[in-house]
Amino acid sequence: MASQDIIARSATTTVPPSVRQQQEVAKLIDTTKCIGCKACQVACSEWNELRDEVGHNHGTYDNPQDLTAETWTLMRFTEHERDDGNLEWLIRKDGCMHCAEPGCLKACPSPGAIIKHANGIVDFNQDHCIGCGYCITGCPFNIPRISQKDHKAYKCTLCSDRVTVGLEPACVKTCPTGAIVFGSKDEMKVHAAERIVDLKSRGYDKAGLYDPDGVGGTHVMYVLHHADTPKLYAGPAGPAGDQPFGGVVEGLHQAAGAAGHGRGGIGRVLPLCAGWPPASRRGGAPHAGG
Repeated sequence: MASQDIIARSATTTVPPSVRQQQEVAKLIDTTKCIGCKACQVACSEWNELRDEVGHNHGTYDNPQDLTAETWTLMRFTEHERDDGNLEWLIRKDGCMHCAEPGCLKACPSPGAIIKHANGIVDFNQDHCIGCGYCITGCPFNIPRISQKDHKAYKCTLCSDRVTVGLEPACVKTCPTGAIVFGSKDEMKVHAAERIVDLKSRGYDKAGLYDPDGVGGTHVMYVLHHADTPKLYAGPAGPAGDQPFGGVVEGLHQAAGAAGHGRGGIGRVLPLCAGWPPASRRGGAPHAGG
């Protein structure tokens, strides 16, 4: 995307050039339509030319077991016991949420390593990344990963290269059930509202939209059966007005922000000295399952 589309850069107070008016975009993921086929996960890998180690994970359908520098989209499966004693599968497509107020951008100490576009997409520029891991600390959703190959941070780009030329993200194009749709954020909210009305008419009284206010809203949203308890879906905590994940991660974020911006530089060194980020978040091999 052109520089006229950038509205924020990490670690800089430089005013961006005159920003062209752009409509905010969003990806809506309807967990009630997802069948867990992993087509979106494969499409992401194919389009971005990523090849992660598959491995063997016993007792789970998640494969790999976690996001890595070479897995930007991951299907997460949760077996949930309902109040009536029956089991149901809760399946969620995990990846960057593209926050309106991105914690990764605020925490990053390297100028221009993280940028936010006028359409809402948050992107990483590996040419400016110093591999400090502060984006990991700042992310309330635990998304970015540091590559063991080049020591740079990686995550879902919302296919910014495709969106720039008028195409939808690869995961959206490949979804066989229409569980992933893409368009303006306003359109996606209308689409979600219609879907929620339909779900409630069929007995899902707690159905709702996950678009957390704690990060100013996101440009990746979910329709959930159990919107009152989003943590059931192996990931986002809530309710939607709360800080996602809260507690420990938010505390780390605040500490990083205080130490890493103009306070003797110690905040930039501390995570590396302390072995941060941990191996599980550096893009290495995931722990063996079961």
